[in-house]
Amino acid sequence: MVCLMPEKCIKIGAASLSQLLGAAFLAIGLWAWAEKGVLSNLSSITDLGGFDPVWLFLVVGVVMFVLGFAGCIGALRENTFLLKFFSVFLGLIFFLELTAGILAFIFKDWIKDQLNFFINNNVKAYRDDIDLQNLIDFAQEYWSCCGAHGPNDWNLNIYFNCTDSNPSRERCGVPFSCCVKDPAEDVLNTQCGYDVRLKLELEQQSFIHTKGCAGQFEKWVQDNLIVVAGTFVGVALLQIFGICLAQNLVSDINAVKANW
Repeated sequence: MVCLMPEKCIKIGAASLSQLLGAAFLAIGLWAWAEKGVLSNLSSITDLGGFDPVWLFLVVGVVMFVLGFAGCIGALRENTFLLKFFSVFLGLIFFLELTAGILAFIFKDWIKDQLNFFINNNVKAYRDDIDLQNLIDFAQEYWSCCGAHGPNDWNLNIYFNCTDSNPSRERCGVPFSCCVKDPAEDVLNTQCGYDVRLKLELEQQSFIHTKGCAGQFEKWVQDNLIVVAGTFVGVALLQIFGICLAQNLVSDINAVKANW
């Protein structure tokens, strides 16, 4: 079948893909909440002290699905209202991303403080949610770090703090994701961080990573600045392309209607 309006065909294809991806993200997020029993007890949404990674899937899923629906149906039915809604919504997202980028550059120190606060807040809630636990473990393993500033940040967690009243076996320890991996070990030792903070700091370096995740993340961004900047520029160009495509389609539809 020959496409008589290339802009319309491209728009429908891209919007359909966005809609499908959005639905997939939503399905994953809802499935994760169902597995954790959140859907059967909605009040537990506010009980978690840290960040629930499922929210990321749900928010991204909703945004992509709404954009995909508006773009796909708007192009398919030649509905100028939906196409304009798509353009405005996508433009708003682009403006918010641009504003966030500028503010992050201007207020670097404030962003660092907020990052430290965010990490420490999630350290406190490490055992409260399995998804958050997996996210922290992944971050600490990937960036070879431990806590926001260092291993002692785990004193903020009730299971790992070094107080005499703490009955936990993990007292004065750190999660296994802080441990320096032994290439000779085939089986993951989840108890490698037990009692490690009772050792002297120089001794700790042989067993665990002693650098904080906030500093390691900042270093990773600096080392991969071209990739990070390229990703943001690529996303921005796709958004601008989508806005232009929608506006061109609206103009074509209005031009056809004007000739009726």
